[in-house]
Amino acid sequence: MHRKKTKTDELVRKDKRYLWHPFTQMRDWEREDVLVIEKGRGNYLIDTNGKKYLDGVSSLWCNVFGHRKPELDKALEKQAGKIAHSTFLGLTNPPAIKLAEKLIEITPKNLTRVFYSDSGSEAVEIALKMAFQYWQQKGETKRKEFVTLGDAYHGDTIGSVSLGGIGLFHAKYKALLFKTYKIKAPSWFMRGGNLSEKEFLKQVVQEVETLIRKKHKKICAFVMEPLMQGAAGMLKHPAGFLGAVRRITKKYGILLILDEVATGFGRTGRMFASEHENVKPDIMCLAKGLTGGYLPLAATITSEAIYEGFLGSHSELKTFFHGHTYTGNPLASAVALENLRIFKREKIIQKSQSKIKQLASGLRKFRCLNHVADIRQSGFMIGIELLKDVKKRTPYSLKEKIGIRVVENAREKGVILRPLGNVIVLMPPLSITESEINKLLNVTYKAIQKVTNSG
Repeated sequence: MHRKKTKTDELVRKDKRYLWHPFTQMRDWEREDVLVIEKGRGNYLIDTNGKKYLDGVSSLWCNVFGHRKPELDKALEKQAGKIAHSTFLGLTNPPAIKLAEKLIEITPKNLTRVFYSDSGSEAVEIALKMAFQYWQQKGETKRKEFVTLGDAYHGDTIGSVSLGGIGLFHAKYKALLFKTYKIKAPSWFMRGGNLSEKEFLKQVVQEVETLIRKKHKKICAFVMEPLMQGAAGMLKHPAGFLGAVRRITKKYGILLILDEVATGFGRTGRMFASEHENVKPDIMCLAKGLTGGYLPLAATITSEAIYEGFLGSHSELKTFFHGHTYTGNPLASAVALENLRIFKREKIIQKSQSKIKQLASGLRKFRCLNHVADIRQSGFMIGIELLKDVKKRTPYSLKEKIGIRVVENAREKGVILRPLGNVIVLMPPLSITESEINKLLNVTYKAIQKVTNSG
């Protein structure tokens, strides 16, 4: 007898017929079983068959307080009862105004102006254009270049891709991109060799200063993810690197743009990663956790000096000619505003510290697995690097799909993960409980152990 087709079967059929998914080889997708998520509750996703899955990557690093957080639901519903959207070009709205005020309160004190957009990639794209136009309008027209880190990922729009350094994602678009100066990623695991972390820090800081000393008259800005380079495979920077970059950029009069799209909103154990080294950037880019994972909203936040560089008479054409249809969307802004209130009201950052320690403690056992080469953690951001031969540093081949297979095994056990190549990423919501942390770690451990045949 043939199995009767279900609602899920029909949805999967239509998905494979009509959709094109991001970062997905669709030929493989068309052959695979597809998970259709219909609901969310707390830190769990629920599929169309009613099965629950622990959301181990915060729905791609954006969910903060779990799904169906009552206060966020209420904020969305309340605003929907007033207006869903009106243009931000020539008009404004209360939620966007109030949110901007709160963002200025919690970000570094030198930042004073908020420019909204819809995604992290757009927030970075805006920062690039602002930095470029700022110098042009100051009369320093030779400043047209940007410094970035190797293995950088700042999004998928052309400007953001130009900053990127991940060949897998960016190489095919080389002909479309503008030139940047690259500093090799300051990853002690990837490059440290026999150096101590202190010696390695000295080396990479020298690399930065050498480049900037030579090229500073041509440079607009240094753009970087602070502390952890997420999409590169959770590459962790040595302590002190961020502060050193800020000192060098100030010394040579270069703007510092921090991409806190992934690291912001408590992910590293502080509200923003820049707080770990008390760094004040000239421009900060925010998105992902800004609305708690509810709606697309991003912010590019600048110093007053940059803002003033765009002031002038209408005829001078110093205006920043950039905007999006949904800029300052009231629904997203209202939810983001409540999201920030929850951080303060529930003392989220303080309460997160014990969870971060629990994660660190639970990760220690992974080091006994034969194919775990490195474990990198900054707060809730975790990367577990798998190698075919750890001693020889031999990677698994793409054909082996080792990361994908680990994730598939974890899914069978009720945990959703997503790999970055052969790096297994964990980035749970800040609301994850002690028992859920244990489940996340135990399932991930067993999945790695089984797929890699580790002892």
